[in-house]
Amino acid sequence: MAQLDTLDIVVLVVLLAGTVAYFTKGTYWAVQKDPYASSFANGNASKAGKSRNIIEKMEESGKNCVVFYGSQTGTAEDYASRLAKEGSSRFGLKTMTADLEEYDYENLDQFPDDKVAMFVLATYGEGEPTDNAVEFYEFFSGEEISFSEKADEQPLQSLKYVAFGLGNNTYEHYNSMVRNVSKYFDRLGAKRIGTAGEGDDGAGTMEEDFLAWKEPMWLALSDELNLEEREAIYEPVFEVTEKPELSADDDTVYLGEPNKSHLEGQSKGPYNAHNPYIAPISESKELFNDKTRNCLHMEIDVSGSNLSYTTGDHIAVWPTNAGKEVDRFLRITNHLDKRHTVIGVKGLDATAKVPFPSPTTYDAAIRYHMEICAPVSRQFVSQLAQFASTDAIKTEITKMGGDKDYFHEKVASKNFNIAQFLEWVSNGEPWEKVPFSLFIEALNKIQPRYYSISSSSLVSPKKITVTAVVESFEVPGAPHVVKGVTTNYLLALKQKQHGDAHPDPNGLDYAIMGPRNKYDGIHVPVHVRHSNFKLPSDPSKPVIMVGPGTGVAPFRAFVQERAQQAKNGENVGKTLLFFGCRRKTEDFMYEEEWKQWGADLGDNFELITAFSRDGPNKVYVQHKLKERAQEINELLEQKAYFYVCGDAAQMAREVNELMGTIISEKRGVAKSRAEEIVKGMRASNQYQEDVWS
Repeated sequence: MAQLDTLDIVVLVVLLAGTVAYFTKGTYWAVQKDPYASSFANGNASKAGKSRNIIEKMEESGKNCVVFYGSQTGTAEDYASRLAKEGSSRFGLKTMTADLEEYDYENLDQFPDDKVAMFVLATYGEGEPTDNAVEFYEFFSGEEISFSEKADEQPLQSLKYVAFGLGNNTYEHYNSMVRNVSKYFDRLGAKRIGTAGEGDDGAGTMEEDFLAWKEPMWLALSDELNLEEREAIYEPVFEVTEKPELSADDDTVYLGEPNKSHLEGQSKGPYNAHNPYIAPISESKELFNDKTRNCLHMEIDVSGSNLSYTTGDHIAVWPTNAGKEVDRFLRITNHLDKRHTVIGVKGLDATAKVPFPSPTTYDAAIRYHMEICAPVSRQFVSQLAQFASTDAIKTEITKMGGDKDYFHEKVASKNFNIAQFLEWVSNGEPWEKVPFSLFIEALNKIQPRYYSISSSSLVSPKKITVTAVVESFEVPGAPHVVKGVTTNYLLALKQKQHGDAHPDPNGLDYAIMGPRNKYDGIHVPVHVRHSNFKLPSDPSKPVIMVGPGTGVAPFRAFVQERAQQAKNGENVGKTLLFFGCRRKTEDFMYEEEWKQWGADLGDNFELITAFSRDGPNKVYVQHKLKERAQEINELLEQKAYFYVCGDAAQMAREVNELMGTIISEKRGVAKSRAEEIVKGMRASNQYQEDVWS
């Protein structure tokens, strides 16, 4: 036999290695890919190298139930996760959750009839789909829908589905996403199991609406799929492993960084909802002359990024939990001594998505990623009963979880967050038996908070202004004061910028230097969300703006822009701003700026103020609108644009009703006809709202 030379041996080794790689898929030397690496930084983690065929995905992973979610702030995603977990633990379903933007829908006509699809759909703004549901909604709302195989009139006859919507009754298009999607599915032959549930954030009943809907839904689904209910025993979705071989100082350990590029100190754009820009705050100041309340004006410099905005957009601020609440959580869950212990978190199922990067530490996960300050839910309370340290506590918690009125009296009315609740119900005794994985699963991932940008992109394209009242309010009967997570964080940044070495707003303490001191120099993580709340493209159109309190924020931007347009020689139409606050001497925001912009705009600008506590009777913007009813109607007949920003539940709703009354009285038409006119204004974007509950 001829002797092999060196080249032959090299070729054989390469061929052997290639063969092994092919048949083992590289498992012998594969390094687990960090899902928070570069693909996450640009928001394409879901689309890179991943099948968009949900039926294939379910077959590969052995699933018979998929829970899709259309979510803007994380609530719908949380409800989807809860449905998936409950379906698995109570009924033995093989469940998975799915982000709507990660899959295609042409093949839903092939969906197996022994499986079920659930849809948890939030309605965003004026009846719009959430950002991650746009393609899904456009597909099903299109005039000509083409599926992969079936071309008949009812191609979805094999699809069994469940639907729950998240809406706000203060908007005209209440829960339009779930209503419209259900209508489209039914028309295409799909079979809905149970009723399409509707949660109402405007009435503050979202959680109870969800709980009331899902029980009869599970009953109907059990009948349809022949499911047998079993005792729900906690089965973790995530494995949490302590890693004593790693130190929190290791450069591979995430200490609050959102993704790998931030961890490595090489943050790069595009900056978006997956990847914030660490922006310097160039200026901050107090707007109120009232020692009991704070209102912040902050200018955020985005000149070092590719971020851009147009007047009327929102800025998203990524918050950090207060140190006081982080410590409380660590103490009551018996992790205080382990706060800097490194942990690894991984899904126990191929479809489980870990909500934050690891390895990390208990402290970093709680401080930067887990929504520990939100009110505790009744469903979570029910889950905690099995981990109670005494029978008495277990009995009490079981009653709270099963009786909504009792839960409201004892827990919801006091606005307890999870750690405050655990402290209260156990008299401060630590809850040692609760797996940390349960907290990761049951608590939302902390979400960015959105603020109307109060600067004009025409005037200030690289500096974004925020106007925000710092939330701090007492709840009757509660042993604590409720503090806004993000606004108090911003207040701490403002205090630091103004020379306070150890800012501690409202008795809270924030890690304002950020992970590994990366936010030093007064920085805040942000991204921009575009909005449909816009000035008319023609500046000669008249505009009427109603913005009491910090609802005036986008109108500061609008007036600033129109003043600049006037200075540029453009023809700017009548600009009316109705602004309300408590007292002229305490909270009259931007008083001097209105004067300057009024000088720029001349007779075309008028600020109408309502100071509710300066006289014997309370006066609000609604009263001022009534006084100017004739002029408002005349401007509307000239196709003026009408804008409202602020509280949805009362102010915005009353203004909407008032507009119908003004049109009815001034035009001599029936109230029903006037209401139709207002609806028409909304449909044509002549009436726009930027409101919150």
